[in-house]
Amino acid sequence: MRHRLRSVPLLWRVSLANATVLVVATTALVVAPGVTVSIPIKLTELVILVSGMVVMMVLSVLLVRPAFGPLHTVADAMRGWDPLAPGARVPVVGGPDVATLARTFNEMLERLEAERRESARQALRVQEGERTRVARELHDEVGQTLTAMMLQIESLAAKIPQELRDELDELRETTRLGATDVRRIAVRLRPEALEDLGLPSALSALATSFGEHAKLHIDRRLARVDALSEEQELVIYRVAQEALTNVARHARAGSVELSLEQAAGVVTLRVCDDGRGLPSDSPASTTGIRGMRERAMLIGAELSILSPERGGTEVILRVPLEER
Repeated sequence: MRHRLRSVPLLWRVSLANATVLVVATTALVVAPGVTVSIPIKLTELVILVSGMVVMMVLSVLLVRPAFGPLHTVADAMRGWDPLAPGARVPVVGGPDVATLARTFNEMLERLEAERRESARQALRVQEGERTRVARELHDEVGQTLTAMMLQIESLAAKIPQELRDELDELRETTRLGATDVRRIAVRLRPEALEDLGLPSALSALATSFGEHAKLHIDRRLARVDALSEEQELVIYRVAQEALTNVARHARAGSVELSLEQAAGVVTLRVCDDGRGLPSDSPASTTGIRGMRERAMLIGAELSILSPERGGTEVILRVPLEER
């Protein structure tokens, strides 16, 4: 009986509840002895009428409320939907009207996620193309200019007086550091190791570079993984890069653990540090973490950012492998 009642449209359930209240009130008026209304109305009669109206309203609310319960459930699920956490769906509950609303909303979510994923994929291609162009210009133009300056400095070393040698050595060291920084930035913009050596080697090179630059000890546990697309490898690399950047800038950590493993059809990247942990405000509000979540959404991965009891921050990216 309850299942049949749930299958009744919402309009008819509300109408049935109101009709039930009216039938009960009418029956009470008919069978109740001595129920009359005088003109002008007496105080006792007014009390009886008001009491009857209150009872009718309470009874109507009690009968109608279950019909709107599933609607509130669907509304709460709609409010809690996060565009950066795809996959969540509204439960299909209630009568045919509410169930149709939930299914329609879920279909809209699927279209929105598909369009957002495609837009993010195109944006990623444009961004990586721009990174490649900037890295090439840094290497070919700025790098060559600094190399030419180094050669000019070396040619001047034998011609300038002895009292200017210290300034020349300082200029040589500044130019050398500038050339080193340009090469480091170019490598970060365009991960050539990812194309040439694969994901574990690229992550190892990234950890070495960050460890030397940020004076951090990075413990690497990088296993070989397979069946990853180029897009998935690039997202994993960029998430690891952003996580290490956040550690160097904000965490005040002394050591970091970088791990990559594959098990049960899922590739898992972990970046854990022993720093001061997450700030009091929401981590999703920062630009870097939002970028990581958008990249994870692009490949259908799950990104978790946690504050373990031992302290620090733990970034976990789980990438499901595509069946081939």
